[in-house]
Amino acid sequence: MKNILVTGGAGFIGSNFINHTLKERDDYFIVNLDKLTYAGNLENLKPSQDKRNYRFVKGDIVNSELVNFIFEKYRIKYVINFAAESHVDRSILGSEIFYRTNVIGTNVLLETARKFEVEKFLQVSTDEVYGSLGSSGFFTESTPLSPNSPYSSSKAAADMMALSFHHTFGLPVVVTRCSNNYGSYQFPEKLIPLMIINSLKGKPLPVYGDGLNVRDWIYVIDHNNAINLVLEKGVCGEVYNIGAGNEMPNIQIIKLILNYIKKSEDLIQYVKDRPGHDRRYAIDSSKIQSQLNWRPEFSFEDAIIKTIDWYIENKNWWERIISGEYEKYYNSQYKNR
Repeated sequence: MKNILVTGGAGFIGSNFINHTLKERDDYFIVNLDKLTYAGNLENLKPSQDKRNYRFVKGDIVNSELVNFIFEKYRIKYVINFAAESHVDRSILGSEIFYRTNVIGTNVLLETARKFEVEKFLQVSTDEVYGSLGSSGFFTESTPLSPNSPYSSSKAAADMMALSFHHTFGLPVVVTRCSNNYGSYQFPEKLIPLMIINSLKGKPLPVYGDGLNVRDWIYVIDHNNAINLVLEKGVCGEVYNIGAGNEMPNIQIIKLILNYIKKSEDLIQYVKDRPGHDRRYAIDSSKIQSQLNWRPEFSFEDAIIKTIDWYIENKNWWERIISGEYEKYYNSQYKNR
């Protein structure tokens, strides 16, 4: 049995990881540590909540006493650090929490992992640490880090710190950097769920700038299969890019959503671009494919339909989320743009 601490496991990617992994394997014992901020939702984990090899602990990764307690009580030997403040727009509105969680929190986890001599520490990162691409080329693992937002700079700092713990202390660290995820349980501030939900409600679809910013998309289950593979076979001290080669401009995805839901493109509302908006991301995942034999299983065409259908069928889930504090944030973000 592998005793694994998964941080941020009530968020979008983390909850999908836990549900999918515990469905497939019974040799993992997962402890989920999550602060349950606005984007953390225990409803995401209903498929796992009653499993004998799953425990949930509410708490902050910055709390070193709590983290130490968890490592000792559950004899943690593996760490997968999903925990992060992750929305660029929010990091522009206020950056302190991003550095506190993403940098200081990662430091607490690394120090505790070193103390308890873990067997693998997997730092989950993002392709945004590389900055922005021109019209051609791809991010590789050797691309210099050039983050352009408070969010991506906090993730870059955490990556470098994690790798330094490997170099200095021999901590068995591995870093993954993934392209944009989509799928079920994604908080509706992100592009795809925001556009699906607004389309279903007949509300305007706010599109930054000209809508031609390009992102590289991967279905969340493909990402999580890669995470499991890196946890088992990834070489310590290495970085692995994870991407499915689905590069497209935002406006193309928005029009696809509208077409599938059968709503008019008149709902599209171009708004003032966000500060420092990276123009294009595209990731080269040949390293993980050649060295660890990973391949994405889902085509974008199939997975985006699965995703849209999930939001159509789970209206109660997202209706509870978009009330209250999220509604205040949404209005402040897009009002008068």
